[in-house]
Amino acid sequence: MSIEGESPSGAPAEVPPSVRAQLLATEHWGLLASRSTTQSEVLTRISMFLTFTSASVVSVALVGQATGFSDAFVLLAVVVLFIDSAIGLLTQLRVMNVAYEDLMYVTAMNRLRAAYVDLDPGVAPYLMAAHHDDEAGSRQTYYFFGARGSFSQVAGSSMIFMTTANATLIAILAGLLVTLAGAGTAVATVTGAVCGAGFLAVSVLRGGRRYRSLWRRFTPLSPTPPDKG
Repeated sequence: MSIEGESPSGAPAEVPPSVRAQLLATEHWGLLASRSTTQSEVLTRISMFLTFTSASVVSVALVGQATGFSDAFVLLAVVVLFIDSAIGLLTQLRVMNVAYEDLMYVTAMNRLRAAYVDLDPGVAPYLMAAHHDDEAGSRQTYYFFGARGSFSQVAGSSMIFMTTANATLIAILAGLLVTLAGAGTAVATVTGAVCGAGFLAVSVLRGGRRYRSLWRRFTPLSPTPPDKG
């Protein structure tokens, strides 16, 4: 009697291509579902942050009108902005993590497409998304028509949006702190602008360094051929 999954000679039985395709498709749909859920969750987090920030700013403005924008109002505004900035930084951290999770999902699905091509090389010309699980393959999947590293794609991303929003909050907070210390409007404006721009620059540089480090540590199974890289 042979064991299930083995040939009578004891060697592992060959898995039919149809079964391989079903297994790969199941994994593919699982990745798609996880990617969709993650994107939905992070968009909800961003919406919650914007709602909270908007409500707090409106509340501070009403208090300012009631107190005649006194020193007590400035102190309250600093406390509220500290809270807004903390929530914003936590939201930005989650957005950054989701961005790299999304890159993982894209790379994993590229690897599955490579397996599809191995099963049936004839499908390769019909795949607009890449079937190579390296950096060049991920760029092809994100930018179907060859706009690799497109500035507009990066500038319009949720990462840049959240970073810019937090840079604005930090700039306002820095300006208020300088105002509480007795500085004039000009000094507060310059200080806020420098702090906001510095935060934006550092965040972008760290994000880029983390992205490059990720690909340096990653070993693809189906790299893009040199003539297509």
